[in-house]
Amino acid sequence: MSPASPEPFPASSALPFPRPRRPLGPAPGAAARHWYEDVLGWATAPGAPLRLVTGMRFDVLDVPAEAGAVALRHLAPASPVALVGGRMRLLVAAGSAEELPGLLDWLEWGALTLDLRALGAGGLTQAPAPPVRAVGAAVQRPDAGALQGAAVWLRPPEPGRDVEAVLPALPSFGGVTGAPDLVRLVDTVAAQCHRVRLRRGAGPRSRGRDQPLAFS
Repeated sequence: MSPASPEPFPASSALPFPRPRRPLGPAPGAAARHWYEDVLGWATAPGAPLRLVTGMRFDVLDVPAEAGAVALRHLAPASPVALVGGRMRLLVAAGSAEELPGLLDWLEWGALTLDLRALGAGGLTQAPAPPVRAVGAAVQRPDAGALQGAAVWLRPPEPGRDVEAVLPALPSFGGVTGAPDLVRLVDTVAAQCHRVRLRRGAGPRSRGRDQPLAFS
């Protein structure tokens, strides 16, 4: 009987290098970053989760969704708006966050504690998943558990459109003409934030215990 031929590798041995694999293609997170940076021209922060840099192309007003919904009529139809849980994030012209404290004082809202937050230069905001048509269903439809508290576009930005031209602004901002009125938007949002606060039972005596108006 002839001896059995030896096996090329013992059964317990591992190959010295991994077997070749088919390319997996770009990860969903990479596709979303590409859409924001290369298609829209918006700056993103390194790392995960994906975050957008504010104060460059736009600032953000972060308000209760109930207050933001009333203010939508003061926005252009193409003005981007995002939802994050029970909050609405309204994109406004860059520089608005710096002007907001003085604007609230001028509108006689400055003495009240409002559930209103402005993100401007140096700020970051969670990047909503891009629309399905932009980067594919894998990015837009994560697991059900990932949807809890995730940012989503109520009105997504549109590639090829000048963002600054449709954002609420003061007339003095960069000579922008025809943009929605930031003054009217802030007055409406402030009034709705105050109504929400009163409806939740926060009277004048509790003002000192509330969170202060935050700007960054």
